[in-house]
Amino acid sequence: MHLKNRDVLDLLRNVVDVNQFNAGILILRVIFGLFLAYHGYNKFFGPGGLAGAAKFFESMGMRWPQWQARLAATTELVSGLMVAAGLLTPLAAAGMIGLMVVAIVVDHWKVGFFIFLPNQGWEYCASILTAAFVIGMVGPGRWSLDHAFGIDWNGWTGAVIAGVVGVGAALLQLAISYRPPAAAA
Repeated sequence: MHLKNRDVLDLLRNVVDVNQFNAGILILRVIFGLFLAYHGYNKFFGPGGLAGAAKFFESMGMRWPQWQARLAATTELVSGLMVAAGLLTPLAAAGMIGLMVVAIVVDHWKVGFFIFLPNQGWEYCASILTAAFVIGMVGPGRWSLDHAFGIDWNGWTGAVIAGVVGVGAALLQLAISYRPPAAAA
């Protein structure tokens, strides 16, 4: 086989592009995943602990607040670590999406868009949701446990899993558990 200079350059360009994608998606996965996992860790072991998280959930109208605190903390910790590792990525992304949909509906939507508003708007939660959806759709890249185990739920399959499971779980959670507090007169 005889390679021409142009063929070699095209081959090198393709290798660089693939590695840029893998590096980029790895950075995105690790940052968003570990940040969310740390948020869950803080619910378990932070200053207020699960009791503080339960009081917060109760104040927002979530039924069974102790259960909600454990469920949220566990989902944040587990889905965050799974996204960071690139393990069962669309399902892990679905966990992040579900969390953010519930957070937006229950706490942030009423504030408005911008995060700098008092009580924080929904801008940041929507950013996390979008990052999770994109990660679920494009897949975790070669530098992931999914790739190591031969799990290939990328593309539209990953998008459907992440989006449908994430939004579906959030809607189910809201229907079963959310009872908005009566507005103050």
